[in-house]
Amino acid sequence: MSQIVGSRSRAGTALLYLLAAVVTVVSVFPFLYAVSTSLKTGSALFSTDLVPAAPTLRNYVDLFTIAEQPFGRHILNSIGVSVAVVALSLFLGVTAAYALGRIPFKGRGLLLVTILAVSMFPQVAVLSGMFEMIRWLGLYNRAAGLVLPYLIFTLPFTVWVLTTFMKQLPVELEEAAIMDGCSPWRIIVKVFLPLLWPALVSTGLLAFIAAWNEFLFALTFVIDNNERTVPVSISLISGASKYEIPWGKIMAASVLVTLPLIALVLAFQKKIVSGLTAGAVKG
Repeated sequence: MSQIVGSRSRAGTALLYLLAAVVTVVSVFPFLYAVSTSLKTGSALFSTDLVPAAPTLRNYVDLFTIAEQPFGRHILNSIGVSVAVVALSLFLGVTAAYALGRIPFKGRGLLLVTILAVSMFPQVAVLSGMFEMIRWLGLYNRAAGLVLPYLIFTLPFTVWVLTTFMKQLPVELEEAAIMDGCSPWRIIVKVFLPLLWPALVSTGLLAFIAAWNEFLFALTFVIDNNERTVPVSISLISGASKYEIPWGKIMAASVLVTLPLIALVLAFQKKIVSGLTAGAVKG
């Protein structure tokens, strides 16, 4: 009987590893294919070989040498916008989470649901109204003007996750800080902020990815070539003629804009998992 149970256990483990391997291959293959294609030129682009016969970095060099499409400037624009979105989302999210998670008041639950509901609206539904507001504020055709519309979709999730995490923190810490004469701001910075790092990392990274990959607002609110961000920049990469699709350059650009996200996820993967599962189990 024990041998049967042991064989079933080994079979289940083998099946689990097999499924994990399949999921890994399916997830990683598109990126590997993009890397492979980015190292090909000419007729080699139509080859199905995953390992290029004659790899070259020409596509990467061309991205930064074409005057009509300043890809390097676009990367800097995306970095600036994404970092600003993350900083504002975390600052506003932490302060809102303290109020929603630690201060009891009437209608708190309804307010939380309303905040989360804002993120459920499709971008196109608020596009026209946001366009008019961006023009009224004088932010049209500026990369910095993208920070405000991006906050609309990153802030609700940030507030919700941080509020859930904030509720789990021991009330004794706050009571002890109040007894020592700490103000609410000092309680947030000195007491709660060090304990919020897993949630801050996970929500900050998700906000960065959302801002980094956003396309519709960037395409609508910015038409100056020097102010564009990388998603729009990639969509506008063109070949020698209007009928030519430069797959090599497009794949090279895709690889370059994906590498920072991979590096961030690998660097903070432990805190990301602990932050996302913070409110899943109460103990």
